Amino acid sequence: MKPSKLFTKSIEKALEKNAALDEAERRPVVKLFGGGACTWLISEKEGDTLFGLCDLGHGCPELGYVGLSELEAAKFPPFGLGVERDLHFEPKKTLSAYANEALRYGSIQS
Repeated sequence: MKPSKLFTKSIEKALEKNAALDEAERRPVVKLFGGGACTWLISEKEGDTLFGLCDLGHGCPELGYVGLSELEAAKFPPFGLGVERDLHFEPKKTLSAYANEALRYGSIQS
């Protein structure tokens, strides 16, 4: 498997390790953003498949799956910028707590 453009090796290991935790204990490992309104809080990785809280900026964030290769290939108009990792993100709560809050407010509040 080729190295990820978005994740360091330590992030990849943390995502894979997180999948073994009880769902109630899982915290997001990484925050990604792109296109102005899109945000992903990713908690798990298996192969190319990521799991986390996905917010595409339409007011209905949801827990779900997204392909790492999809995120790495995404380009947003008008300048064709891609998805980036928030280098300063520190999770303060579990993924389910972020999801409950996002459903209440219509967007990820981090």
